[in-house]
Amino acid sequence: MHNWAGNHRFQATQVHRPTSVDELCGLLKAGDNLRAIGSRHSFTDVNDANAIIDGSELPEVFAVDHDAMTVTVSSAMTYTRCAALLSPHRLALHNLASLPHITVAGATATATHGSGSGNGNLATAVRAIEIATSTGELISLARGDDDFDGAVVSLGALGVATLLTVAVQPSFDLAQTVYEGLPWSTLTDSFDDVFAAGYSVSAFTRYANDSVETIWVKQDSADAACDDFFGASPAQVAHHPIPGHDGAGCTRQFGVAGPWHERLPHFEADAIPSIGAEIQSEFFVSIEHAADAIEALREAYGDLDDAMYVSEIRTVAADDLWMSPQCGQSTVAFHFTWKPDQAAAAHAAATVATALAPFAPRPHWGKVFPWSMLTAQTYERAGDFIALAERLDPRGAFRNEWFERLVSAIAAG
Repeated sequence: MHNWAGNHRFQATQVHRPTSVDELCGLLKAGDNLRAIGSRHSFTDVNDANAIIDGSELPEVFAVDHDAMTVTVSSAMTYTRCAALLSPHRLALHNLASLPHITVAGATATATHGSGSGNGNLATAVRAIEIATSTGELISLARGDDDFDGAVVSLGALGVATLLTVAVQPSFDLAQTVYEGLPWSTLTDSFDDVFAAGYSVSAFTRYANDSVETIWVKQDSADAACDDFFGASPAQVAHHPIPGHDGAGCTRQFGVAGPWHERLPHFEADAIPSIGAEIQSEFFVSIEHAADAIEALREAYGDLDDAMYVSEIRTVAADDLWMSPQCGQSTVAFHFTWKPDQAAAAHAAATVATALAPFAPRPHWGKVFPWSMLTAQTYERAGDFIALAERLDPRGAFRNEWFERLVSAIAAG
């Protein structure tokens, strides 16, 4: 069994697919070296272990509370499925990641995100969570509870999420326009204005040219596409984020309005997400350093070019979740899609981490990064999180090799 991109093969000798929560709790109480998997969209061994729990055969749960404006879903539900079920209720989530194929539990556990200066990552929508622990118990935590802010971005280290209650809002439409040729000087000089110009904004680049290759603006359908977006022009053909690839599998462009869930992702639900065989890294720095961080990456371009398909620049709002890259800071996100060469991707990721080092970068937990960049100061609540993991998982059943590296990095810092 391997992950979605094919760059990691799981070491697991057992794969369990429980069909009830009682069966799941029994497996966890009896098992050791456990991890849960969702859509397998991580690019490392973050969710690898001797025994894998696949929750896809647990009963589906979908319950809307119109008074509270929440929906409770089973953890293995994908965002594609959740959006389809929300549609008849005329409800929406606040944001989606660049692809909708991922599970709610997996995305929130790793602080996966979309874009938008006013939008928190997907975990910020969680209002309550139910977790099956290695003692075979079910615990429930709600926003405001002492451990809640530590438990949402769980890194799979606390147990297996069974239910998540997520905030919803009235459904809305967006129009997506892709622009070409945004000058770098404009992006760095007017960074806040550019990324505030839409509900969700993404810039795709290889850092080599005098201008950003494309900038994807998803905005209220009442705000018609303009002929001059900060000096960039509307594209005349459908774009794929990766230059040279067909844009047919991407969400509708050219300023045509459509439902939120058909515009916020970059890729359609029935299309191959991105290009499949690839490796990804992502690093976050405080948004106040956006311009300087961009210049640092442009200077490092020559050491990245051979390994890189494309880089995406996004913004994500601050939150209070302990292991979220946005904990205490709004961030600019520098995402990298690498060619499927593990050694080259690891080397390039280390180069990026070094270039961004003056700006205290934080990594995306589900993607490739050099462990040497982590210290006790990188995530200020990391020590509290490890203590929470020890409390909820006293047997250490979920302490896989990935988590041990996290513990070691924090202890060494």
